[in-house]
Amino acid sequence: MAANLKWAPVLALLVVVAAMVGTTSAGNIAVYWGQNGNEGSLADACNSGLYAYVNIAFLTTFGNGQTPVLNLAGHCDPGSGSCTGQSSDIQTCQSLGIKVLLSIGGASGSYGLSSTDDANSVADYLWDNFLGGSGSSRPLGAAVLDGIDFDIENGQSAHYDDLANALKGKGSVLLTAAPQCPYPDASLGPALQTGQFDNVWIQFYNNPGCAYANGDDTNLVNAWNTWTSSITAGSFYLGVPASPQAAGSGYIDPGTLTGTVIPAIRGIGNYGGIMVWDRFNDVQNNYSSQVKGSV
Repeated sequence: MAANLKWAPVLALLVVVAAMVGTTSAGNIAVYWGQNGNEGSLADACNSGLYAYVNIAFLTTFGNGQTPVLNLAGHCDPGSGSCTGQSSDIQTCQSLGIKVLLSIGGASGSYGLSSTDDANSVADYLWDNFLGGSGSSRPLGAAVLDGIDFDIENGQSAHYDDLANALKGKGSVLLTAAPQCPYPDASLGPALQTGQFDNVWIQFYNNPGCAYANGDDTNLVNAWNTWTSSITAGSFYLGVPASPQAAGSGYIDPGTLTGTVIPAIRGIGNYGGIMVWDRFNDVQNNYSSQVKGSV
């Protein structure tokens, strides 16, 4: 018994060290792909080994009785059916354990929901054409995406809560959202109150009032604290531009991100990692490769 007491302090220290190691494990990286034909293929993005989530961007037209439109910039033309070739790339990503989602909305486009019925119709369209349904016209081919990302940026928040509830009601659907960092978000506020979102990647760029600026992360940390304490979600991600050219403001250099900003927010709320905009800028700046393992 004396021997057990002798080693008790050492064992206690090992427990503390193990706990510390567990709390400092690296988070995940999510990325947006699809808005620049020079960013490489979807399979290239997934084979890089950098990402846990890839958001295919964007479904830019939907709702209000409009025919939905998928815009993948220079990658393929949905109207001609050439985007069905993305199916094999999606399956490649999923075989690597990477979740692939369709992002709806974007900074520009023609989208909105006029009623609960409209939201339900859009949910039916998304389920049948991109998720687990069996629609006759699947723009990305037969591959079944893992979920839907809400990147709603036009200030029209009506009925996205209905859309989130309708999608979750259909089965196993991953839901994510990309609100701006001012709280509450003008476009996604009501939707995020549903508690239906698995991941929320908050855009801490193009919003000087709550972003990192001039070596000061005070506003960012305060906003992070507000977000993580105000809504219920599976995990929260810090959204950052992958290069200075990727956004008008809010760029955080890799050293500052991993050395200052991440340590300041990691212990606040359900931290999940970072989201980077976008794959093209990530390729140009090698951003994720510089921070992976430390986020």
